[in-house]
Amino acid sequence: MRREIILTEEGYQRLKEELDYLKTVRRKDIRDRLRESLDFGEVGENPEYEELKREQAMVEGRIEELETILSLARVLDEESINTESVDIGSKVTVLDLDSQQTLQFKIVDPIEADPRRGYLSLESPVGAALLNRKRDEEVVVKVPAGTRRFKILDITR
Repeated sequence: MRREIILTEEGYQRLKEELDYLKTVRRKDIRDRLRESLDFGEVGENPEYEELKREQAMVEGRIEELETILSLARVLDEESINTESVDIGSKVTVLDLDSQQTLQFKIVDPIEADPRRGYLSLESPVGAALLNRKRDEEVVVKVPAGTRRFKILDITR
């Protein structure tokens, strides 16, 4: 079942750039290396050729995946993000009540999630727990390492 994918402008552009790179640079590189590999002997006796064919299949699969994602994607209008409660596209500043550390997350579609950059999937334990919550609310989240407690300090675009 296909679903709408909601991406930030930055996420949409990043996926388009990856698709363009794969179609214009990686495809040509693999095609050229396949031709060179064939010059070194029969296909059955050439492990480099087989590895390149696997790499080519992976690149083609990723191209197909990106084309599908982009065809289903809707770019989030940042001006329409409600700052009264947490929603997709919200930047949420929270206080970790256990460590007293202030953290900031951006709630995004799972396709765009990147926890190292603070981009949390709305389907992740923390993202799902914060969804639809308001400023000053406390949230308890069950995570694989135990339980975390947050207080929502701010919600912005």
